[in-house]
Amino acid sequence: MNGEWLRTGEVAEAAGVNAQTLRYYHRRGLLQEPRRSNGGHRLYPPETVTVLRVIKVAQRLGFTLEEVADLVEAAAHRHGRGDGGLQARATAKLAEVEQRIADLRTIRETLIQAVDAGCDDLVACAGSPCCPLPFPGPADGGRHAGLN
Repeated sequence: MNGEWLRTGEVAEAAGVNAQTLRYYHRRGLLQEPRRSNGGHRLYPPETVTVLRVIKVAQRLGFTLEEVADLVEAAAHRHGRGDGGLQARATAKLAEVEQRIADLRTIRETLIQAVDAGCDDLVACAGSPCCPLPFPGPADGGRHAGLN
């Protein structure tokens, strides 16, 4: 990649995605409109490979494609200042992940209690006062055992 324009397959291979993914990201507005060769082939600047890698990393970090599109657009409007709103968005995503982890810990503990209690029949367990599963009851307004 020495500054030459790249065809769809070359970009996809270099970024570790398939050509359909590249076209999908283009339709979603994550990538700029490519040039066209005289033969009608899409031609992308080499920076597209970096953008694709950024998209894939952001997805692995839990950002949705819509959130990634916002990040890419914000960065493009900053004209290289490096201030694409990543700090604020990463902080918000981190809080979201921390909440999911807390929820998963609660679920884990409840499942451990269910296994330890020998719960094998949901209907029978639901009627038992010692059942650790979160069956809603009239007294708790639909909440039970810490799961919401």
